[in-house]
Amino acid sequence: MLSNFFSVLDCLEDLFWIYGGVPVLMLVGIYFTFISKAFQLRKLSTIFKMFLDTLYDQSENQRGVRPLYVFFASIGGCIGIGNVVGVCTAVQLGGPGAVFWMWIAGFFGMLVKYAEIYLGMVYRISDTKNGYVGGPIIYLQQLTGGKILSKIVAFLLCMYGLEIYIFRVITHSIIQGWNVYAPVAIFMVIALVVLVGQGGVKLVGKVSSVILPFFLTGFIGMSLFIFACNIHLLPGIVKLIIASAFTPHAALGAFAGCSVMMAMSHGIRRACYTGDLGIGYASIIHSQSAEQNPSKEATMGIMAIFLDTFVICTLSVFLILVTGTWHTDLHEMHMVSTALALYFPFVQVVWPIFIFLLGYTSLTSFYAVGRNAAIFLFGDIANVVYPCVATGLFITFSYIGTTSQAMTCMSITGALLLMINLYGIIRLSDKIQFTIKR
Repeated sequence: MLSNFFSVLDCLEDLFWIYGGVPVLMLVGIYFTFISKAFQLRKLSTIFKMFLDTLYDQSENQRGVRPLYVFFASIGGCIGIGNVVGVCTAVQLGGPGAVFWMWIAGFFGMLVKYAEIYLGMVYRISDTKNGYVGGPIIYLQQLTGGKILSKIVAFLLCMYGLEIYIFRVITHSIIQGWNVYAPVAIFMVIALVVLVGQGGVKLVGKVSSVILPFFLTGFIGMSLFIFACNIHLLPGIVKLIIASAFTPHAALGAFAGCSVMMAMSHGIRRACYTGDLGIGYASIIHSQSAEQNPSKEATMGIMAIFLDTFVICTLSVFLILVTGTWHTDLHEMHMVSTALALYFPFVQVVWPIFIFLLGYTSLTSFYAVGRNAAIFLFGDIANVVYPCVATGLFITFSYIGTTSQAMTCMSITGALLLMINLYGIIRLSDKIQFTIKR
């Protein structure tokens, strides 16, 4: 019975993405790239400078959250387990060519993320706690019938905020890596997520600003070392990725073979998942920034996609390709760690810590967004009810289904959010300015 239910969900996931999420995202991204004259490319150097300004900005405003904490809270949900596990799933299902389509989705998706953050800033409203409320739950109300849409999106975000896929990966890593009793690991992770997530974007951002630089430095450094050792293989890897993006494949090892459409679909949907393109998640977080300039805050979304898709996801894929682990029978959770372990001792021992830290920032970021959406729907009572619902769902999905099935549930929710949010973005596109005013 349960297996039949998840089989239906698998079909729905493909249906929503192949005929809905993928074409709509690409069309909107291409449209914004055209009317903005490739804003994400023309202004990339300026965006980097503004990012550095944000990192060193120590100013404190009376209302809103410091932009630095907002940025780290936002990328806390992007840079995480999806970058080192989810992308491996894309390669397993869609072949090496999936990463090419991930790059394409990331390039055009930069402006989709810019647009949703920009609208979130423009239409945000002040709350009673010296902060702001924004995102699709607010700007969708500007449309005819938008109040109903905003409530649907808020409900979906409540569910999306309980990231069952990442939760399962973390707890599985702790249980298997350190032989911890399963209920202990499950309740420990739940307690830590609720503890910080209930503190909102500011606390989540503070925690992420400590954890993520540590991860970025270590992961990039180790990856570059392995690439230096295999530099003669890199041209062939690039050729394989490009060729695989436009040609169908036969089976190879655990790789089941795929069509060009499958490579495109899995690459783009994983780019959406890891970068939260068009989901509305980033818009809710960035709307709480103390920054008053919508365009400046929105460019941080472009920077987030650069780090997420073009740095971390790309490094992960190149690691499993250059070491050959992509076509083995390894589970996707162990591919990157196995590739690193070929060159660095004790990786398998410390990997659970790595996974926990990465997943923890994602879980707390998503939880904070889900909690905000719940407060929008139900008021302050959500502060009590939401952690109870989160605890129940995390425990339930720890024992029901597989990790891949948990990913399917998240992917379907993301596809629904994407299509509704993109509808709102297009309808309000005349309010979006692709300019940088510092």
